[in-house]
Amino acid sequence: MTICGASITWPPLARAAGIHSTAEPGGAAAYTRGMNLVRSDVPFRLDRLPWSRWHWAVVIGLGITWVLDGLEVTIVSSVGARLEDRSTLGLSADDVGLAATSYLLGAVLGALGFGVATDRYGRKRLFLITLSLYIAATIATAFSWNLGSLAVFRFLTGMGIGGEYSAINSTIDELIPARNRGWTDLAINGTWWLGTMVGSAASLVLLDPHLVNQQFGWRLAFGMGAVLGLAVLLLRSTLPESPRWLLTHDRPEEAARVVTEIEVSVARTHEVPASDGRTIEIDRDHRTTFLDVLRTMVTEYSSRTVLALSLMISQAFLYNAIFFTQSLALRQFFAVRPQDVGLYAFPFAIGNLLGPLVLGRLFDRIGRRAMIGATYLGSGVALGVVAFLFHAHAFDARSITIGFSIVFFMASAGASAAYLTASEIFPIEARAFAIAIVYAVGTLVGGAAAPWIFGKLIASGSVDRLTLGYAFGAAMMVAGGIVALAIGVDAEGKSLEEIAAPRSAAKQAPAASSG
Repeated sequence: MTICGASITWPPLARAAGIHSTAEPGGAAAYTRGMNLVRSDVPFRLDRLPWSRWHWAVVIGLGITWVLDGLEVTIVSSVGARLEDRSTLGLSADDVGLAATSYLLGAVLGALGFGVATDRYGRKRLFLITLSLYIAATIATAFSWNLGSLAVFRFLTGMGIGGEYSAINSTIDELIPARNRGWTDLAINGTWWLGTMVGSAASLVLLDPHLVNQQFGWRLAFGMGAVLGLAVLLLRSTLPESPRWLLTHDRPEEAARVVTEIEVSVARTHEVPASDGRTIEIDRDHRTTFLDVLRTMVTEYSSRTVLALSLMISQAFLYNAIFFTQSLALRQFFAVRPQDVGLYAFPFAIGNLLGPLVLGRLFDRIGRRAMIGATYLGSGVALGVVAFLFHAHAFDARSITIGFSIVFFMASAGASAAYLTASEIFPIEARAFAIAIVYAVGTLVGGAAAPWIFGKLIASGSVDRLTLGYAFGAAMMVAGGIVALAIGVDAEGKSLEEIAAPRSAAKQAPAASSG
């Protein structure tokens, strides 16, 4: 076969793909050093690839996580008011907030546990396990019979989604070319809102008592996620393990083979550019322990840890506080009927979906630091205006929805960039756990109690109290924006290895000269 005019012979694949171990006498990249080293161009071959159908398969197969999470959150938000009816589970507003909090707590523990496993056992194995857990728990949720069972099943569903964040964010960043990583990550994270639109559309039908018996409508709504998850599980099984993970876990030959297979797939529709000659030298004997990961985040990358936590905490509070309880607010303050809540969720979701799609490429062109700061500050100021107008009784249900759509147009791009930041600024051996710890701490500190707090504020019926809640959310986003401008990382266009060298890297070999 031929790629960019270069013939690739099979086998031996490792030598043909340009990977040479120090144990190979007379190899083209042989070393005299005593360490057991291997030189590889695997990361840079991945970064040079043109965008292709293969990359779209990765985006669809892995990006579905955000669609599923958005679907779950929307269903809870939409059915929240319906679950208060005696014909369903007869819950209170506080109970609905508790069920939402159970989901978030499950996501926290799932992210931590599965994050460690993802770094240790591989990306692919874990993104199949976490999706399977999500499917099983979602089906169980549809058969809940009281608050206790609902909370338990929502907790397990959250564990699956939390584990997904660690495995999926790692894999996507490690497979997508550096020049496309920013807007791709933002667009994928933005599809969370595609899930909310699907959930909103379904709620209009499933929660309409004239169309569906309400003893079953909410159960069918929860079951939707499982159906979508089952379809995606088949697609995921065809995706490869991350070559970057393989390379840093003493499987360099397999890493080279996977990259060659990707190149062959891409070459069917696009010309694959020649390698620029860059390589990285990996110590095959290096092993990263859990304590190494913690030490890396606390000492060597302490400012980056502060950055990622600040962004995650602020956006987690904003989103979990408002979106989980918005149906309750519409019902309490604007007398919106439960079956009509989905109508107001649509424009809200559209604003959130468009934010990353419209602004995403600017994160690669203008840069991470400037754009993250701008979107956080902009959404904070806009939410402050919404809080002021809400307190002045200047809104009806339609106008406050428009106001929130403007706020979250900016906030959605910023929040998506928070996940991008956490997934690209730490070494590969610690990447999944770093994502997990940042997501877990951010969600626990910023988001876990937020639905319950706002449920209390809404249940009080006090405009003054809810206004203070909105104002606090605005202040959180402004604070996140200030931190981003102060200590943000300029990661645009750079390979992951340039942003944070692998712990197992012996040295970075220079690019081959063109002369």
